[in-house]
Amino acid sequence: MTIHKAVIPAAGLGTRFLPATKSTPKEMLPVVDKPAIQYVVEEAVKAGLDDVLLITGRSKRTLADHFDAVPELEAALEAKGDLDRLAKVRESTDLGHVHFVRQGQPKGLGHAVLQAKHHVGHEPFAVLLGDDLIDERDELLSTMLALQERTGGSVIALLEVPPAQISMYGCAAVEPFDGAEGGDAADTVRITGLVEKPPADEAPSNLAIIGRYVLHPAVFEILENTAPGRGGEIQLTDALATLAELPASEGGGVYGVVFRGRRYDTGDRLDYLKAVVQIAVDRPDLGPEFRTWLGEFAQTLSTPQSD
Repeated sequence: MTIHKAVIPAAGLGTRFLPATKSTPKEMLPVVDKPAIQYVVEEAVKAGLDDVLLITGRSKRTLADHFDAVPELEAALEAKGDLDRLAKVRESTDLGHVHFVRQGQPKGLGHAVLQAKHHVGHEPFAVLLGDDLIDERDELLSTMLALQERTGGSVIALLEVPPAQISMYGCAAVEPFDGAEGGDAADTVRITGLVEKPPADEAPSNLAIIGRYVLHPAVFEILENTAPGRGGEIQLTDALATLAELPASEGGGVYGVVFRGRRYDTGDRLDYLKAVVQIAVDRPDLGPEFRTWLGEFAQTLSTPQSD
């Protein structure tokens, strides 16, 4: 079955970015000149997922506004002959079919995904988290979609991290996957167990779950019966651990793709700043001049200042 639906949970409170997120959703914080959420929607659409559902919450109306048309602004730009900016304004409106549903209370990622049940129905679907931006030059989501189609199960994205950092992530226990194909075989694994943010000395591996999933719809029934876990929230990781134990006939089987490309973490302030710089220096319109300035600025930091 061809997958064409993507779910993007975007109902978090953004407390790590206060006070900026007091009235502005964290997903709308700009990464150079586009909000983070637009990068994620663009990634989904590029992979063929043109039916996108955003799970939002209170004070998130600007997310819907961003993907809506703005006739007054468009007319003003067109009258001025500013066609370049007009095209940029229309990009978000023309991306695909973007829908919205509210998560009444922030009860965890698993609960947020569960809000998509009626929209998704009985089809496999992708979940993309807005904190993780994947460079458009690197293949990840399309690889995951192909693996799901081949196996019929669920697929999660994994990233090797230093063992000391694994307690910040969900962590996967893995084994080689005999059904892997071609050059991707070394980066494709079968998931045998999952644990949410384990202590470093209890982690089954250094493979962290990052924010890309392709899920079998059986996950919805499991989420409905998943008790609150770590942090008192309904954890998607717990539901996936249950899926990993089920037979394929019941929608079971969980696989992993180990990602080795460029990932930009906008989940906290320092990593957000790094992401902005990394993306800006690679932009052909900004990169050359920005790189020069960065070099000059770095030089001032290494030069002793006289009194």
